[in-house]
Amino acid sequence: MSVIKTNEADVKLLARLIRAEAEGDGKLGMLMVGNVGVNRVKARCLDFKDINSINRMVFQNPGGFETTQKGYFYQRARQQEIDLARRVINGNRFHPASNALWFFMPSGTCPSQWYGQWNSGRFKSHCFYTPLESECPSVYQTF
Repeated sequence: MSVIKTNEADVKLLARLIRAEAEGDGKLGMLMVGNVGVNRVKARCLDFKDINSINRMVFQNPGGFETTQKGYFYQRARQQEIDLARRVINGNRFHPASNALWFFMPSGTCPSQWYGQWNSGRFKSHCFYTPLESECPSVYQTF
């Protein structure tokens, strides 16, 4: 049972995004990037008040994903990434991205804050940032 409304095209779009953003961090890294995407669709707060679908989340402008401007993103979704996308759409969460709305790949250590949001941890090359529950309670709700 999905925690956000999706169709097959949405699943494949999220699969392409997680591969393009985090393939180098392996399956767990891609799952964490997927968590961020699902959280953004659920959020209805901060920068994501009008983000109500996978498509709007992936192509949000400004504030979207840089990878959508690169050719690799536009390759067909592979079954492995489709399966990972389904897991996060179905509510699987992975720390430190469980409640995160942002991530980025710094050249060094993760700053404690990024655009005013707190670091919730690092996994391989990505640092994850989580809003306070008081700022965005919907990302803390259990599925």
